[in-house]
Amino acid sequence: MSILVELAVGESPGQISVADADAIAAFGGDVGVTGLRLVDRNAERPTIDPSVVGSFLAGRHGDLGYVIDAPTTHNAPYNLARRVLSFDRATAGRVGVVLVPGNGDEVSDAAIPDVEATDPAERWAEYAEILTRLWESFPADALVGDQVSAVVAEADLIRPIDFDGRFYRVAGPLDGPSSAQGRPVLIAADPATVGWSRVVASADAVIVDRELIATADAELSGALDAVGRSRGAVALLARIDGRENASVVRRWASDLGVDGFVLAVDGGAEEILDVVRDLAPQLAGVAGGTLRAGLGVPVPSVVPA
Repeated sequence: MSILVELAVGESPGQISVADADAIAAFGGDVGVTGLRLVDRNAERPTIDPSVVGSFLAGRHGDLGYVIDAPTTHNAPYNLARRVLSFDRATAGRVGVVLVPGNGDEVSDAAIPDVEATDPAERWAEYAEILTRLWESFPADALVGDQVSAVVAEADLIRPIDFDGRFYRVAGPLDGPSSAQGRPVLIAADPATVGWSRVVASADAVIVDRELIATADAELSGALDAVGRSRGAVALLARIDGRENASVVRRWASDLGVDGFVLAVDGGAEEILDVVRDLAPQLAGVAGGTLRAGLGVPVPSVVPA
């Protein structure tokens, strides 16, 4: 069973310091936490850039996975894909992204194909497809690095994605190879807004809030079946605040199809550490290896370009 600990790292009320995040990461690694989810805001207050915090922590705690929140707003898809893949390669495949639905960015909006396209859910779906295709546009085996023959890469294996949608036009490919886990893990955290059919088209995992746990497995399974994907292809993660005891949480896993948990504790560093101390050792978290291995989701097949 996978366990992510959700952290809002910054200097605003309700956020924890970098030093506290470092202490939680160290303790979490000792008690079986799979990784950290670093959010980009809480209570509408922005945090320190999750990719910056994650990069710092990964340099100190390399056995954990790092899931960073990134909204479509202000993030051009090519730039985000490149930045995240670089982080993923540097951590030997321990990175994922929670793609948050929102608005556009100034780079993409300057050449938006359809000015009447405004639906955040439809934008999310396009963005998610672009990310997954870009992350697979430069396969790892295309990188040769043969100094004798002066061949850096096999160009015919590197594929432009030539994406042309309502919100985005992205040619690609990326300028660096895929990672040890095939590609970074793509996570959806708002199926009610995005829609289950869009989630299962691209996502490797989905986070649901406590009130949706009872029906989430059935909705996820139905949506996956409709597109020909197996239930094992997408991890179902329940976001809980830690007030539940371990027996209740284990019952959600056995009876409601929950594959893992995101501990989103309302409190400071001490409260977070208390919940991690109480729950993580009893839930048999999976630490080490790639993030995909920790979440129990397969390495993806290649997305046709």
